[in-house]
Amino acid sequence: MNPTPKPVEWIASSLDDLKDFPEDVQQAVGYALYRAQCGEKHSSVKPLKGFKGASALEVVQDFEGDTYRAVYTVRFEEVLYVLHVFQKKSKHGIATPKQDIKLIDTRLMRAKEHYDQHYKQRLEEDRDERSN
Repeated sequence: MNPTPKPVEWIASSLDDLKDFPEDVQQAVGYALYRAQCGEKHSSVKPLKGFKGASALEVVQDFEGDTYRAVYTVRFEEVLYVLHVFQKKSKHGIATPKQDIKLIDTRLMRAKEHYDQHYKQRLEEDRDERSN
């Protein structure tokens, strides 16, 4: 376990969407995200189909007959990005709707841009200082 949790960056409306969930779901998702910040994987987390490796992982939480999901990535060394938080409304199987997949893909690109602007440069500067 990582003694210092990674910071969390919330892309677009993800945090506000999580706040709209029932309290029990918020707590369960929050704990799963905390475990991810610490370099661990909660038992309710699985890779999101259609994305390679740790590009996108999802927390799946059932509550009172409804299914809630939070999609995040640990692809970036210094930070955990929460990409999309939503209630699964489709009753047709377990597949994530295409519109949500497209949204996650777009937000993953936004996360990469944010990381490059705010974290990558600082990480490279830190490495340069240590090598001097």
